[in-house]
Amino acid sequence: MNRTSQEFEVVIKKCREVFEAKMKDYGSAWRILRTPSITDQIYIKASRIRSIEEKGTQRVDEGVIPEYIGMVNYSIIALIQLEMGTEQNLDLSIENAIKLFDNYIYTTKDLMENKNHDYGEVWRNMRVSSLTDIILMKLLRIKEIEDHQGKTFVSEGVDANYMDIINYSIFALIKLENKE
Repeated sequence: MNRTSQEFEVVIKKCREVFEAKMKDYGSAWRILRTPSITDQIYIKASRIRSIEEKGTQRVDEGVIPEYIGMVNYSIIALIQLEMGTEQNLDLSIENAIKLFDNYIYTTKDLMENKNHDYGEVWRNMRVSSLTDIILMKLLRIKEIEDHQGKTFVSEGVDANYMDIINYSIFALIKLENKE
C-alpha cells in the first residue's frame, strides 16, 4: 500500500469513528435532510474554514480539523441520501449506516487512487487554503446543479462532486496532521 493510501486509511478511520459516535448519539436524524440542506451544511463548514484561514484566528473553540471531518461525513450522508432518498423510512440502523459509509468511502478512495495515478500526487504541493477554495467551488457547482433539478449538459453529477469534496477534505486533513 502506498503512502497516500495509508494516510487515507488513518483519516478514514477517524471520520468513521466520528460518524459512528454521532449515530449512537443522534441516530439517523439526518435522514430527514434533503440533499440541498446537506449541501448547505457542508457549505457552512467550508465557509467557516475559509474565514478562519483569512482571519488567522477563531472565537469558537473548535478548530478546522473537525470541520474537515464534518465535510467528509456530511458528503457521505449526501451520497446515502441520493441513493435512499428522503421519502422512505427515516430509520437506519447503525450497522446499515456504517455499511453504507464504508461502501461510499471506499468507492471514493478508489476514485482518489485513480486520479492520484493520473495527476501524480500534485495535491501534496497544494496549500490547504487552495483545497478549501476548491471545496467551496465544488459546493457552488452542486448548488447550481441542484437548482437545475440535477440536469447538466456536460458536467458530472452531484455525486461526483461530493466524492471530490471527500477527497479534497481528506487531503487537507492529511496535510494538517502532518503539519502538527
